[in-house]
This record gives sequence, structure tokens and C-alpha cells, in this order.
Amino acid sequence: MRISRFNYDRIGIVKDADVYDITDLFDLKLQWPVPTGDTVIAQLGQVLGRVGDALRDRQPQPLSSVRLESPVANPGKIIGAPVNYHAHIDEANNDPEINKGKTFTTLEAYGLFLKANSSLIGPSDEIQSAFAERRTDHEVELAVVIGRTARHVTVEQALDYVAGYTIGLDMSVRGAEVPSYRKSPDTYSVLGPWLVTPEDIPDPDSLNLSLHVNDELRQEANTRLLILNVRRVIAYASALYTLHPGDVIMTGTPAGVGPVLPGDTLRAYVEKIGTLTVRIADTFAHQTGA
Repeated sequence: MRISRFNYDRIGIVKDADVYDITDLFDLKLQWPVPTGDTVIAQLGQVLGRVGDALRDRQPQPLSSVRLESPVANPGKIIGAPVNYHAHIDEANNDPEINKGKTFTTLEAYGLFLKANSSLIGPSDEIQSAFAERRTDHEVELAVVIGRTARHVTVEQALDYVAGYTIGLDMSVRGAEVPSYRKSPDTYSVLGPWLVTPEDIPDPDSLNLSLHVNDELRQEANTRLLILNVRRVIAYASALYTLHPGDVIMTGTPAGVGPVLPGDTLRAYVEKIGTLTVRIADTFAHQTGA
């Protein structure tokens, strides 16, 4: 099942080329203090069991007519896996603009990092490159959305905690600063075009993924090449962080990362999910850097 967020916080089911609004099936009343996690993602398991009956009397909207937003509105954490494909480790170690004097070895040696959730946008927004004189790179990734609270989960149980999968772009300013800083500017986390529930992706470790900039193929790989597969990344993250509904884990990018320029169009693809298309804005966020 494909679940979208569209037209300024409506929640929908995507079927073929249509979207059905199911926002009314969720309890969206304000609570204080706000429960940890994304309220909609926390309710998905309960609501999706009632969707079949609910759709019978609803008129769809053409998918082409709606504004698609990030399928997760309020992730408590966006977690990144910096070097989780061997070929990307090799290219990072061979590119001084990426490594800045560091030597990358394995994900477990380097660890995970957190991205600011204020960096999150969807496919109908634009990425705004942070600095005119700093290189911004694209990184396409399979993104995992957590569906229920997870702490110290085993590798064998890890997929039981998944709400679904989406396409992620982990945009990155190159430089010597820590990844959490360079990867957290506004608009530098892109998710979309929708969330695909696990019954439609029984094996997340066998998915083709690719990224085009304009019409040029830049990245192409399969998630079977992940160093830590999806189960292991979830378990690894849950050993340090309590994972809550709506938390996002970007599982790592393959080789082929490279710079983007104002006006470019990025087209990211992940098998069984679809294609996320997003544009780079015509202007930089800052004309002079820090």
C-alpha cells in the first residue's frame, strides 16, 4: 500500500494514478505534551486495517493534480548511515573534497549521524543549495520509516518495527565539519514520493536504486550491496537510540555522488517504491559562506 501526504497535510492512499483522502480516519487532535514520535505514523497499523471499507465511498483525486509532500511530517530523528556501500567508501577516500583528510573504513568504525528534522522537505518543494562557494552533493538512499517504539532490537526482529519505506535524498555540503552540520541545512533531507508498506516490499535488501541529474545517470546500485543490510542498520541504530514512530533511517548511498547546481532536476528511483523528482532552486541560500 502506498501512503502519501499531500496538499498541505492531507493523508492519502495512492492507487494507480489516483489518491484517496483518508485524513478523517486519523485522530489528529492536539495533545500536550506532544507524544514522542509522529502521530500519523503511530496510528498507521490501526487505520490501515479499515481502509478497504473506507475507500468504497470516496472519490479519488488525480495524483497529477496534487502537491506531494514528505510522507512523514514530524520525524523525531533523521538518522544517516555515512559509508554503507564499499564502492562509496572507495570514492570518498579518493576524493579530497569528500574526505577532507579522513580515511573512511566501515560504517561500524565511523558510526551513524543525525540530521536536523528541520531539513526535511518533500518532492513538491525545492532544494536550496546552502553556499555559493561550497560544493553540494546528491546522495540517493533507501529510507526506512519506523512504525513503533524500538530499543535494543535484534537483527531477526528488526523489520517488525518498520512502518514502510520511501526514497531519501541525503544532500550534503562538502567540508571539514561534522556530518550532522553539513547535512542539516534547510531542504537537505528529501523524502517521497510516498511511503510503501512492508507487505509490498518483503525484502528491502534486494532493491535497485538510481539517481539522474537532469538526464545524466549519476548513481546506480542495489541494496544487496549494503555493508550493513536494512535489518542490521535498524538494530545498530536501536542499540544507541530509542526509535519512535516516524523516525527515519537513511540506509546509505552508493557510489556516484557528485555536485548539483542551481536549476538542476534530480530524479531518484527505488524499485517497488517509484520515482522522486525534485528541483534545485535557482538561487543559493547564502551568497557568502561561513
